[in-house]
Amino acid sequence: MKLQIFRDGALESPWQTGIKETVSDRQSGNVYDVLVIGAGITGLTAALLLQQSGKKVLIAEAYYVGFGTTGGTSAHINTFADTTFGEAESAFGEDGAKLFAEAIREGYDLIKTSQKDCDFEVRPAYLYAENDEEVKLLDEIYEGAVKVGVAVAYTDKVPTPVPFKKALLWPDQAQFHPLKYLNQLQDAFVAAGGIIKENTRVENIESKDGLHIAGGIRAKHIIYATHMPSNINLFNFECAPYRSYVLAVKLKSGKYPEALIYDSQEPYHYVRTHMIDDEELLLVGGLDHKTGHEDPEKAFGELEKYVREYYSVSSVKYKWSSQYYVPVDGLPYIGKMPMSANGIYCATGYNGNGMMLGSVAGKILSDLILEKENKYEKLFSPSRAKPVDSFTEFMKENADVAYHFVADRFGIHESDSLKPLTPGTGKVVEVDGQKIAAYRGEDGEIHALSPVCTHAACIVNWNGEEKSWDCPCHGARFDIDGNVLTGPATKNLLKIGEIEKTDQKR
Repeated sequence: MKLQIFRDGALESPWQTGIKETVSDRQSGNVYDVLVIGAGITGLTAALLLQQSGKKVLIAEAYYVGFGTTGGTSAHINTFADTTFGEAESAFGEDGAKLFAEAIREGYDLIKTSQKDCDFEVRPAYLYAENDEEVKLLDEIYEGAVKVGVAVAYTDKVPTPVPFKKALLWPDQAQFHPLKYLNQLQDAFVAAGGIIKENTRVENIESKDGLHIAGGIRAKHIIYATHMPSNINLFNFECAPYRSYVLAVKLKSGKYPEALIYDSQEPYHYVRTHMIDDEELLLVGGLDHKTGHEDPEKAFGELEKYVREYYSVSSVKYKWSSQYYVPVDGLPYIGKMPMSANGIYCATGYNGNGMMLGSVAGKILSDLILEKENKYEKLFSPSRAKPVDSFTEFMKENADVAYHFVADRFGIHESDSLKPLTPGTGKVVEVDGQKIAAYRGEDGEIHALSPVCTHAACIVNWNGEEKSWDCPCHGARFDIDGNVLTGPATKNLLKIGEIEKTDQKR
């Protein structure tokens, strides 16, 4: 039976309307050359390249193609990245920064040369500074980009109503419709003989005699293309989960910028234009924060306040959020999975640049399995030595995890109860001495769950906008019935009745 969940939250992105459901679900006792876990841009890119190279490949997707982050992206394609080239040089040297720039460009080119009929448009991009501190940052970004050979120039003109002091122009950037692109990859993969199994969650992997068994599927190689590998692993401590917010609004003026435009605030804002169902819309995004921290309703409110301050908004057509992971040393982790059996690979830590890095990750992983040399292998290796500077960020992020693991257990009081819960709201409360993640449905029914995340036992927080329970430690997310929406958790939150049964068994 198909699960009626169409993305990783209650709010739908414009890409995910009428999501395509062409699924091959053939059962086979065969051994596959490669099992790819996850059908986003990384998984489909890697799977297609491997299948076209003569490998027998199967994709296992927990929900649907495009369900997760690729379906929630704001779909920018850039030659620059959230980790600046100056920061990359500081951590990995000049050669490392140049390689990083080449990887970003290769990801861009992979999409550009592969795409067809997916709203791909080349656009200029602008990054502007509004005060002296941001001007200093802008100059550093310019110098770092020039040093690694990325095209950029200063400009006095930006198509924005926001007053600014200084700005950069990045020529030949791009945008596209991410799910039309995924559908294209999917069609090519299936046409080449690849198999996709949707509604298939992989909870664990057993390795024996050179084979890996996951969910009854046997394979010689496995790729975790799930944005964050499942269960407890090294990356839980080296990548921090962030939630990012987007609005798609209609303007009264009918005048939309034909560019990608970013400010330098922290957290930042960006805008771009896209035609959705023959209607021109302005996409406005940003105000990112760590998953499970702060208030999503406030983030959406501030984003709408911002866009209405500078643009003549007639209506908000869509609003949604999505998740990404920030790596502790600034670069993604792509390659052989540390502390795992031979033949298991992963890709994570794309920061906010998942379209380019996810595409190039697919190429890197394909090359590794095909035993081809890839110039990025060492730079992005998950087992690489970490720069000294990353230790501070490592301590900050993991001290935060430790805080939520302990403090959230003592932040609930006896006076809390289910009575204040209005329809459509949720909260972690204490009832008769037992902590409960409680959601009251629109029909008044209470959905009662254990608030203990099944990944690493942190306490989840309620996300009222996406109607989900979000873990503030490692970013796992669950729906109102406790079903896993996004990893690294693989087990659903226990329902209160299930908790009682579990206790009785003990």
